[in-house]
Amino acid sequence: MKIENLRKIGRELFFEIGETRLRPFSSEEIGKGASGDRTFPIDKKAEDIVIGHLESLREPLSIISEERGILETNGGGGQRVLVDPVDGSKNAVNGIPFYCTSIAVADGNTIGSISMAYVLNLLTGDEFWAERGKGAFFNGERISVQQDDQLHLVAYEAQTPKDDIPRIMGLLGGARRARCLGSTALDLAYVAYGAVSVFVNPFPSRSFDFAGGWLLVKEAGGVCTDREGNSLDRVEIGLAQSAPLLAAGNGRLHEKAMNLLMAYSAGQTG
Repeated sequence: MKIENLRKIGRELFFEIGETRLRPFSSEEIGKGASGDRTFPIDKKAEDIVIGHLESLREPLSIISEERGILETNGGGGQRVLVDPVDGSKNAVNGIPFYCTSIAVADGNTIGSISMAYVLNLLTGDEFWAERGKGAFFNGERISVQQDDQLHLVAYEAQTPKDDIPRIMGLLGGARRARCLGSTALDLAYVAYGAVSVFVNPFPSRSFDFAGGWLLVKEAGGVCTDREGNSLDRVEIGLAQSAPLLAAGNGRLHEKAMNLLMAYSAGQTG
């Protein structure tokens, strides 16, 4: 598989879904996906487009998707493709313009085996992609992470705010600005782009949520670990929740974020 295959998927996604941008999508729930989250019409439409293209490649693939679960095409085996058809679907159905499609390709069964990533902003058509050892790109131009160690902007996710926000309050309190944007893959893409200093997600994410963003951050020169600072390389790919996230533009930012998280936690328990 090549990046151009993923970009072709992106072009159809933007044509079919991006043209309805800035208008709320149907909020009628049509079921639950394999991951247990609610499925909306936009999720199914995007997934059908992605899987249709992957099947047309006539390559043996093992697809892991948020809605359909695990799907073997053309005999299965081969590379694994992790798909989040619409990351930020709750934004989409409420008319909030921040959601994307995320696709990652892995040569093995762990996050560390990811070799290719593609994230499409479904509102703007902006493309982020990365290949292992070849760098990260935004609309064809190479990108890099933030270079200084100032916490200009911290982005975060909070699935259950009353539980999650207290866990990261030390980091949020040390930032000049903080934002909860609602799309993990795009949050990580903007860390790679240098627009976000640090992204933190205190509750376990699933591999298809962060797989593409993980490679983007790494190839742009950043650091992406779990919230305790442990490598994600050996995290198994699958549908189960696996790891909380801490991504930073560089090692100094990552260390500063870790110190703020730990100092606040120690103060709360001391």
